[in-house]
Amino acid sequence: LMAPSHVLKCCQRVLAWVPVVFIALVVAWSYYAYVVELCVFIYLVIFHLSFVMFAWSYWKTIFTFPASPSNEVNKSFKVLILNLCISYLDFEIFNIAIRYCDRCQLIKPDRCHHCSACDLCVLKMDHHCPWVNNCVGFSNYKFFLLFLFYSLLYCLFVAATVLQYFIKFWTNELPDTRAKFHVLFLFFVAAMFFISILSLFSYHCWLVGKNRSTIEAFRAPMFRNGPDKNGFSLGCQKNLREVFGDEKKYWLLPIFTSVGPQDPSTLLHSVAPAFREPTPSAAAHPYSGVTFSHARTPACTSECPPTTLSIYSIHTVTSLLTWNSHFFLLNNPHRWLLIGNVIM
Repeated sequence: LMAPSHVLKCCQRVLAWVPVVFIALVVAWSYYAYVVELCVFIYLVIFHLSFVMFAWSYWKTIFTFPASPSNEVNKSFKVLILNLCISYLDFEIFNIAIRYCDRCQLIKPDRCHHCSACDLCVLKMDHHCPWVNNCVGFSNYKFFLLFLFYSLLYCLFVAATVLQYFIKFWTNELPDTRAKFHVLFLFFVAAMFFISILSLFSYHCWLVGKNRSTIEAFRAPMFRNGPDKNGFSLGCQKNLREVFGDEKKYWLLPIFTSVGPQDPSTLLHSVAPAFREPTPSAAAHPYSGVTFSHARTPACTSECPPTTLSIYSIHTVTSLLTWNSHFFLLNNPHRWLLIGNVIM
């Protein structure tokens, strides 16, 4: 007889933590081997600094819940906004296709994808990482990059400082002690992880410079002029700020500073042109909290007619809403974007 589905799901959830536990055990052993067995005092300050930053970034990557449009639906505000749009806006939709998630039953924002492992739609999803048992996306991509960066420094520092003892033990210049095994194995493990992490970190640095996710690197998003892998790129400097934020003093700290749904003014590049200018009657609507401004997306070229996006300044709305027809709204405590979809 087949086991009940909930039992299988429990087993899958438990097994998903195996890679995380493995990494935790390796790190714990490396700490013991370096601090207890090697115990070179002059190295300990730098070692502990890199260890703490690595552990902090790793923790944040694992336990930061992926941002999902399905998690913050507020029905009362949904009715308010949709009634406002239907009653007072004269718009037409440039419909390439509707990106609809049958599983979550919602319109997926641009760069949002459904993760079968997490069973939810993840904003600006990059990939599902088994080593952190979590989806890497908008809410924790910065933490993931810092995790790679500090693990790279950690492995490099350990390998570099252990190398001299590794050579002495290998050439029998030092007597055989209990530390010999730990030192020899520690060097091999640190060097192996350094090489593997270096390639992964270099690849993600390249993705950040291009403002691409791993998914978009393999399958270009579709814009009105066709597929374009560089459709979301704003230039290297602005691409970096989308991930790490505007305050450079926080770039190396695993603190959330990414630019995204909390700041639609810098997200305009990521949406397909969808709407015409609002009519005068709409712009003059007595709702004092509603204003309009417009921007052109990088998906448009000189051959494309200028198109605009409507930005609503509604300070009381704080939920991310979806509408199962032709458009969706991205959240921010101060403004709302009424935006169309691109094919992914």
